[in-house]
Amino acid sequence: MINQMPVLRSTIHPDVTAPKNTGQRIATRGIITHDEEILLIFTARYHDYSLPGGGLHDDEDIITGLIREVEEETGAENIHNVVPYGSYEEIRPWYKDGFDSIQMLSYCFTCDANKQLGTPRLEENEIKNGVSALWINIHDAIAHNLEVMAGHPNAGLSIERETYLLQQIAKDMINK
Repeated sequence: MINQMPVLRSTIHPDVTAPKNTGQRIATRGIITHDEEILLIFTARYHDYSLPGGGLHDDEDIITGLIREVEEETGAENIHNVVPYGSYEEIRPWYKDGFDSIQMLSYCFTCDANKQLGTPRLEENEIKNGVSALWINIHDAIAHNLEVMAGHPNAGLSIERETYLLQQIAKDMINK
């Protein structure tokens, strides 16, 4: 399934010049929309919107990981109709586990879920970073992220990926 997924974009962060030891992290991202609203995560620490999702557990199937991550981060229930959308590859600095850079592979899937959200099950670092789930107009989320990218002091490394993906999703919504 993921081998047949189109690559939407591949980037290398400007701080990665000559990596000596690159790790790999595979993540999933859920795209859940209702009309022009999209289910996103707002992270207060970075002041940005992102698609719900995250890294896979060891030996975890990608669809199982997607559903688990979206349920945990948003409280979404009845996640179904999971369809591959595309992948985003990024190589960026990394200072953990003995690596100087990391290849992030984000596999994105459209899916459906109940509009009413249940209770999320956030991890400690997500709570500390002020993570919350909400339905928001996709164009408002894009405009907000672009404003953050233009000069917010706490902008994180993932905002470029997330904004690019939101822009692609918005184009696809218009072209339906």
